[in-house]
Amino acid sequence: MNPGLKQIIDSYDSNAALDQAFTIPASWYTSDELYQLELKNVFAPSWQFGCRLKQVESAGQYVTADVAGEPIVIVRGTDNVLRGFFNVCRHHAAAVMTETEGTAAQLRCPYHGWTYTLAGELKGAPDFTGVCDFERSQNGLLPVQTAVWEQWVFVRTGEKDKAADSFNDFLGADLIAQIQPLRLENLHWFERRHYHFDCNWKVFVDNYLDGGYHVPHLHKGLDSVLDYSNYKIENGARFCLQSSPIVTEGAEPETGAVRKGQRALYYWLYPNFMINWYEGAMDTNLVIPRGVDKTEVIFDFYFADVSEPARERNLRSIAVGQRIQDEDTEICKSVQRGLNSRAYDAGRLSVRREAGEHLFHRLLAADLRA
Repeated sequence: MNPGLKQIIDSYDSNAALDQAFTIPASWYTSDELYQLELKNVFAPSWQFGCRLKQVESAGQYVTADVAGEPIVIVRGTDNVLRGFFNVCRHHAAAVMTETEGTAAQLRCPYHGWTYTLAGELKGAPDFTGVCDFERSQNGLLPVQTAVWEQWVFVRTGEKDKAADSFNDFLGADLIAQIQPLRLENLHWFERRHYHFDCNWKVFVDNYLDGGYHVPHLHKGLDSVLDYSNYKIENGARFCLQSSPIVTEGAEPETGAVRKGQRALYYWLYPNFMINWYEGAMDTNLVIPRGVDKTEVIFDFYFADVSEPARERNLRSIAVGQRIQDEDTEICKSVQRGLNSRAYDAGRLSVRREAGEHLFHRLLAADLRA
């Protein structure tokens, strides 16, 4: 690590208690060197969302994805085993599978026709007769680790010796126990949307984890159904739960019609996956760094009823979410602009509201220093 980058990382005191803590400094959001280190030390060793389990239920079903900056393919084998591979041909590095998802009897690179089994073994290499010291068994697709949780598939691209904890250890028993009673299997995928933000990925996560601090000021519709005074923040080892009672009196009609139940639950799993749960509805957020000041957030929307008669109501629910994202898009862009100003270096944290953000910054610092 070069001295300049080390100085940037060491400028944050991760040992400070919440009531003494500052945020991570502005340079953490603007340094390209630190961004590259995050891809290596934060995203590659961590378990990342890959796809929905429903997408790879049957033999031959596959999904391609960009995970921690790497091209990945997740596929169900003829032996019913779920596997993940780097979606990189061992010949000249082209993507082997080029569609977002589909079903195939084999994995065939479109560049030179190299073909792999669904288990990743090299099956065919046209016109390779006479090549010295070439072992087919040593030229299969390189694997990545896969794991299943609830209705999702997670993958990890980091080397095993640098990422020793199991998937269950990564989640933690507390999070697993909290999610299980929600019976997520009763919620069915409805639609996916992509949102693009002109900010560092951490700006979006900070905004999510501010304990509802910004909701009364920025999201008037959402604020009308949340009991802000009883909004709770609870930290686990690698996750934060924000929750609020849902109120009906004074609710904005559009939001109140689609945000119902006793309580809203907002789970964040380090570093970049969120689960937003309401009665009969849920959306997940996957935060993907696309550059030091560019972020893509993928939203998957789930509902208890995805039948045709429920379609209009579900779309109204998504429209409420769309409005919230439009409001967040502008404020995140504003924050990123301010982080580049010489007028700002770091800020303080609200003890009442920003314990989740404090946890995020400390976990991030530990990974960057590893």
